[in-house]
Amino acid sequence: MFSPFRHDDLKEMLDSNKDSLKLEAMKRIVAMIARGKNASDLFPAVVKNVACKNIEVKKLVYVYLVRYAEEQQDLALLSISTFQRGLKDPNQLIRASALRVLSSIRVTIIVPIMMLAIKEAASDMSPYVRKTAAHAIPKLYSLDPEQKDQLIEVIEKLLADKTTLVAGSVVMAFEEVCPERIDLIHKNYRKLCNLLIDVEEWGQVVIINMLTRYARTQFLNPNINESLLEEGGGADKTFYGSDEDEDEDEEEKEKKAEAAAMAKRKPYVMDPDHRLLLRNTKPLLQSRNAAVVMAVAQLYFHLAPKAEVGVIAKALVRLLRSHSEVQYVVLQNVATMTIKRRGMFEPYLKSFYIRSTDPTQIKILKLEVLTNLANETNISTILREFQTYIKSMDKDFVAATIQAIGRCATNIGEVRDTCLNGLVQLLSNRDELVVAESVVVIKKLLQMQPEKHSDIIKHMAKLTDNIQVPMARASILWLIGEYCEHVPKIAPDVLRKMAKSFTNEEDIVKLQILNLAAKLYLTNSKQTKLLTQYVLNLAKYDQNYDIRDRARFIRQLIVPTEKSGALSKYAKKLFLALKPAPVLESPFKDRDHFQLGSLSHLLNAKAGGYQELPDWPESAPDPSVRNVEVPEWTKCSSREKRKEKKVEKPFYSDSEGESGPTESADSESDSASGSESGSEGSGSASESEESGGVSVSEEEEEEEEEEKKTKKRELKKAVQESESEQSSEEEDRKHERKMKQQKSDSESESDEEEESESESSQSESDDSESEAEVRKKKKAAESKPPSKPAKKETTKEKKEMSLLDLDDFEPAPSPQVTPVNNLFSNSLVTDLEGLSLSEAVLLPATIAPSSALKSYELLHRITGEGLSVEYCFSRQPFSPDANMVAVQMQFTNSSASDTKSLHMEDVKLQSGMRVKEFPEIELLPAGETATAVMGIDFCDSTQAANFQLCTHTRKFFVSIQPPVGELMRPVFLTENEFKKEQGQLMGMNEITEKLTLDAKCRNEHAIVQRVTTAANLSRVPCGSDKECSPPVPPPEHPVHRFAGRTVTSGSLVLVTVATREEGAAQLTINCEKMVIGTMLVKDILLALTQ
Repeated sequence: MFSPFRHDDLKEMLDSNKDSLKLEAMKRIVAMIARGKNASDLFPAVVKNVACKNIEVKKLVYVYLVRYAEEQQDLALLSISTFQRGLKDPNQLIRASALRVLSSIRVTIIVPIMMLAIKEAASDMSPYVRKTAAHAIPKLYSLDPEQKDQLIEVIEKLLADKTTLVAGSVVMAFEEVCPERIDLIHKNYRKLCNLLIDVEEWGQVVIINMLTRYARTQFLNPNINESLLEEGGGADKTFYGSDEDEDEDEEEKEKKAEAAAMAKRKPYVMDPDHRLLLRNTKPLLQSRNAAVVMAVAQLYFHLAPKAEVGVIAKALVRLLRSHSEVQYVVLQNVATMTIKRRGMFEPYLKSFYIRSTDPTQIKILKLEVLTNLANETNISTILREFQTYIKSMDKDFVAATIQAIGRCATNIGEVRDTCLNGLVQLLSNRDELVVAESVVVIKKLLQMQPEKHSDIIKHMAKLTDNIQVPMARASILWLIGEYCEHVPKIAPDVLRKMAKSFTNEEDIVKLQILNLAAKLYLTNSKQTKLLTQYVLNLAKYDQNYDIRDRARFIRQLIVPTEKSGALSKYAKKLFLALKPAPVLESPFKDRDHFQLGSLSHLLNAKAGGYQELPDWPESAPDPSVRNVEVPEWTKCSSREKRKEKKVEKPFYSDSEGESGPTESADSESDSASGSESGSEGSGSASESEESGGVSVSEEEEEEEEEEKKTKKRELKKAVQESESEQSSEEEDRKHERKMKQQKSDSESESDEEEESESESSQSESDDSESEAEVRKKKKAAESKPPSKPAKKETTKEKKEMSLLDLDDFEPAPSPQVTPVNNLFSNSLVTDLEGLSLSEAVLLPATIAPSSALKSYELLHRITGEGLSVEYCFSRQPFSPDANMVAVQMQFTNSSASDTKSLHMEDVKLQSGMRVKEFPEIELLPAGETATAVMGIDFCDSTQAANFQLCTHTRKFFVSIQPPVGELMRPVFLTENEFKKEQGQLMGMNEITEKLTLDAKCRNEHAIVQRVTTAANLSRVPCGSDKECSPPVPPPEHPVHRFAGRTVTSGSLVLVTVATREEGAAQLTINCEKMVIGTMLVKDILLALTQ
């Protein structure tokens, strides 16, 4: 923590005349801000240095001011003249920083100054400054909306900018300030489409979303003919399998005929600008940024012809290998897409199979997708998969699976009986929640054909004795009442039982008991008249007013008296009317009215700032508005003109064939139908889909190969293979030449652009290099399994095989714990050699502290009839499984006879815990001692592992409970690394306690020994950051630091003991797992104070 005198030190450094001291102070202040510390009290000292001549200091001062200008407005206003001078600085970074600070001062007085600064910056030579001007526009607009007209002029000017650096930022400003002014985009539309591929990722997302809305207002619906054909409702019929009357079918035929006639009258021709947008966004499906891929996917879904939408499926499935947060968003969108475009994701069915490691919300979304994809061909596979899910420990997921089975049964008539039988089998499950959910789903399914399933209704009637979940009891009672004529003997008996327990039931069940009584009174009054009156009398005095009201209503309706009105004649029709079967629909059915990928779609509610996706226009607006006048182009130099041509030509020629044969080739290889030309590229595509290891580079190669083939087909159809190879090589060479020319042109652009973009491009190239290495490794890893070539023939068989060969999943990488241990032990050894400790500690194996390990009693010799067992935590890595804690056991046979066959049985563990048993000890002679090592994965908890210790004659119940300090392993960190990690584990992850050290525990050696005895941690060597701060004398009260990681999850545990005067000290523990931190504080406090 930075104390006040430290801040005085920084203020002195900022006031000094030496730039080096100022720079050092600014670095430390910016580091404080980065770690989340408050540095606002330094504002006056920092703002003085805004006029400093040193550029490095100036840059850091501006970084600080951007952060605090809004909080300290008055002080910032005092130095406003300096910021204005900064706007004229020769260095582009200073100009941009000055504008950024100026726009961060949220005071209406300086609006005119800001407006002037933005206008000047918009015509700056440097694209970086122009980009900053674009960023400042929304800030000024939110401060003073009346400036809108002037700001629109600046936006119009910046939209005409030809540099990729400015494009994303100005479109963002356009979206914030004037999204309705679509006329500003017309002239820049084609330029934005062509620049898109080179804009930074954040800008790509913004531009794609804006162009999606633009295209919906300017182009015709490419699926207009299909939508007319589908208006008849044919698609619904095939999905739900509903049986309509013949005369309805005739009406549908007439509608279809009319629609077909309309389609013939108006053949759809795609606008070239619409095609340009689709073509230029397609390569971005291979972006490494999930947001960009998602943006392109929603653009294709909302704008592309149906035949071309399929290309996004592969890219979205690739995103499912990302973090769980990304998976959640992607699956929400896939679930919406699968309702309208089911065929698109069918080839990737296995990618949506659920893994045991998935969080519950992702499991439920994958279930949703699988249910949407279910059809007659794949339903058997999906139902087999669902069967395994029902055995899961996750109750919410099991409930969702049972609902999914119900939805499959309603949507696909052929499997309705199979699903019903499966659900009935679940009624005998041990788990009450499974039974309850099954009852609710069966009730919905039985409503479709009750007469066929009276056996099931009888079976469910028997369950009323056991099931306690209110919703399930209510569902059973409703079923028995509704179909009481199918079970005339059982229904009165159920009512009798329910009347007994009426007062103890939940309200929802009581209401159904009343309904059951009323229905039975109307159909079988002989047997049930008295029972009904008894139930109605109980309900009359119930605490809930709903139940009292229902009882009065039913009594008046079914028991006619002189007072009762005309309604009682119709009581039977009211209660026993035919009810329509419920339609089980996807919760994502109507979500596509929100733009996919938006926050509103995710929440299924309109979020603030959401702009509706416009409807397609009836007739095409004038396409000439996007034509750019010739005079504007002739003003450009001939070199720029040449460059434009060279950039555009390869873009168009590379993907000319995409809309034709390539699309069909793509779709064929996706469905793995095998009816294609047998090319190696597409074969590898289908293989890689099956194996699940699709890397970006492979997708690129595959697309390039297919594009070459389509070009060859268009050029010459009857050409020999050798010639076609030659031509493809020539094309490659031409392409390379064009790229080189492009490169040389771009190199000769203005110096300012180079200077501003050099940093970003350098970091990008570094990224791409590292990514290429990763790809190479991936490829190497994928090429290892020998079974790969045989995959192609067996793809069809795979679909029928058991569900458990989930070959779509990549095996989870095994936790790399051993290398960490080696690294730790070696570096610790060298560290300890420097400290010249005893030999014993230097051995890498003996990481444990020098004091003897504490032993615990597992079995007393009296209880164990002569056999006593002690155990200790050896603090050695457990070699069979690095995620387990090694427990060393010592068996002593104090009896007169030999003990045989010592082993473990009946291990009882909390969920997630695992045990690796010790090898059986066949013989332990009398008076002898034996040792054995077992491993226990405690799952980072102090819950006990219970088991039976068995000999050839007896069994003893024993349990091992670990102290929290044994749930971790030491890890080596330098002091700087320790402080860095500690900075990230603040707030709720930090626990601090003050204590008074025991009299014997006031020297360094004693503190270290007691802490390392209490917890398996390693000492962090001190003094590694002396060189980077001003030299400080050795501290009078040293700080001791210790580090470790939990054995199972590898969460960091950092312990700091800071000593003070007269034995006072402060103990700080930073740990990702708060429970472990809390328990560890108690243990270490005890060790240091006793």
